[in-house]
Amino acid sequence: MSHTAHIRSHRKPRRSSSKLALRAGVAGGVLSTIAVAGSAGPANAEPVTETIEMPALTFDSPELAGAVALSAEATQQAALDLDLQTQENAAAAKAAKAAKKAKAEAERKAEAERKAEESARAAAEERSSRSSERTTLSGASQSVAPASGSAATVVAFLKAQLGDAYVMGATGPNSWDCSSLVQAAFRQVGIDLPRVSQDQSLAGTQVSLDNLQVGDILYWGGAGSAYHTGVYIGDGKYLDAANPSKGVVIQELSGYPASGAVRVL
Repeated sequence: MSHTAHIRSHRKPRRSSSKLALRAGVAGGVLSTIAVAGSAGPANAEPVTETIEMPALTFDSPELAGAVALSAEATQQAALDLDLQTQENAAAAKAAKAAKKAKAEAERKAEAERKAEESARAAAEERSSRSSERTTLSGASQSVAPASGSAATVVAFLKAQLGDAYVMGATGPNSWDCSSLVQAAFRQVGIDLPRVSQDQSLAGTQVSLDNLQVGDILYWGGAGSAYHTGVYIGDGKYLDAANPSKGVVIQELSGYPASGAVRVL
C-alpha cells in the first residue's frame, strides 16, 4: 500500500462552483499536511489507513446564516436607538424653546400690567389734585370783595374787547395776545406793566389762589417763566386772550386752574 494516506471519497449532491472550489481548497490543504507528515516519519511506520472526513463549509450553513442574522439585527437595533435619541433631543429642544417664549410673554404681560397700574394711580392722583384746586377756587370766589374803582375800570376795558382775535405779538386794538391785553387793561388805570407774560408774573405782590380779588393777574407756569396770563374778574372766572381758536373770552378758572397770581392794584 502507498505511504500516501488514502482519503475515502464521499459523494455529495452537486454544488455551485464557488462552494466546490472552497471545499477543494480545504481538502487539498489537509492532504498536503498528511503527506508531509507521512514522509517525515520512520521508514517502517505503519501506513496511514484512517479516513478523515472534513466538515463542509458553505455560505448557506446554519451557523453562518445565524451569525449574519444576529449582526443585521444588532445593526438595525442600533439604528433604531440612534433615531429615538435624535427624536428625544429634538423634542427636548422644542420644549425648552417653547418654555423660554412663554416665560418672556408672561414677563411682558406683567410689565404691561405694572405700567397700566402706575398710569391709573397717577391719573387718580391728578384728578384728586384738580378736584382739591377747584374746591379751593370755589371757596375763594364766594369771599371775593367787590371790585374797587380801579379794578372795575380794568374789568370794563377787558370786557369791551370780548370777541377780538388772538394773534401772537398783536397789541390791539382789534387783536391781542395774552400779555398785550393785560398790559393795555392796566394802562387804563395808570399802571405800566411789562410786555411779556414771564415778567408780568413777577409784577406786584404774589397772592394765594384761595385769596383772589377782582383785578388780580393770573399766570400759568412758574413765576418768572410763565407762558400765559389773564385777569381774575370774580365768581371763579377770568378773562384772557386765550388762543387763535377762541380769541378774547371769559372762562371758568376751575376748568384750567392757574399756577399763581400777582396783585398790582
